[in-house]
Amino acid sequence: MKYVNLLKNSSKFNIINFLLIISLFFVFDIQNVFAAVTISTIPNEVVQGEPVLIQISGAKMIDIKKLTFNNKKLNIFNYKNIPSALVGVDLRGKSGDLPIYLELKSGSSTSATLTVKDREKIEQVMEVPESLGGNSPENQTKVVNTLVDENALLAVIKTFTGALWTKKFIYPVSNPIITDEYGYSRQTGAYNLAHKGVDFKAKAGTKVFAMNRGIVRVTKKFKIYGDTVVIDHGYGVMSFYLHLSKIKVNVGELVQQGQLIGLSGNSGYVIGPHLHLSIRINNVSIDPIKFLELFK
Repeated sequence: MKYVNLLKNSSKFNIINFLLIISLFFVFDIQNVFAAVTISTIPNEVVQGEPVLIQISGAKMIDIKKLTFNNKKLNIFNYKNIPSALVGVDLRGKSGDLPIYLELKSGSSTSATLTVKDREKIEQVMEVPESLGGNSPENQTKVVNTLVDENALLAVIKTFTGALWTKKFIYPVSNPIITDEYGYSRQTGAYNLAHKGVDFKAKAGTKVFAMNRGIVRVTKKFKIYGDTVVIDHGYGVMSFYLHLSKIKVNVGELVQQGQLIGLSGNSGYVIGPHLHLSIRINNVSIDPIKFLELFK
């Protein structure tokens, strides 16, 4: 009789354990259903020419197969332990609600949109300086053609596939004062040239520092851009320092954040001494100030 009762009690125990296990699986399954993978952007909306940080919640790096913005594949990296990607919205690209698409290795997918607003059109007349031959139509054409050639050389720079930086980006000069903002158009004769950077007040000889850790990819004297340094920070992010009077680094050198890389000047297509700073994400020029604000 005791044996029978023991069997009954044992059976009840096994049934209870079984039900507990089933309920736990059910709870975990419900949790998985509600732990949806979501896409968010910082900021929520942008103007043409601004950068965006896309972040993925509810998934790990190893779960992600592909992330695209406006049908272009993005490089994904961990930022503050969140799968993230940087995007440069083209200054003269599409506006409206642009698609973001995420595909997981499990086969599931999700999507979102980023609202891109039109940038206000501002124009300013800029003549060709006497140092480049004066403002004749012939010289205007020469300047534009030279600029096209210089941009073509800079467009083929290959960037490091990983991240070379871990800290937030900093300004390249002490006590930064902006004299020319990003995004307006410079009218040079019949040509309309976008100002794809910011100009900082800097008398000749002002120290210029690396915005973050990276590899020096270019140290070259250009006719329009003047003495130029380009630093590759990884993940498609590059910083450009133009119109220098002296370059203090070499191609291939690994520089640290805040390291002296050159002195400001008035080389190239300029009216007076200053530092022109550009930032590119996957070869798209974006507003450097908005880029700095992403990492506050």
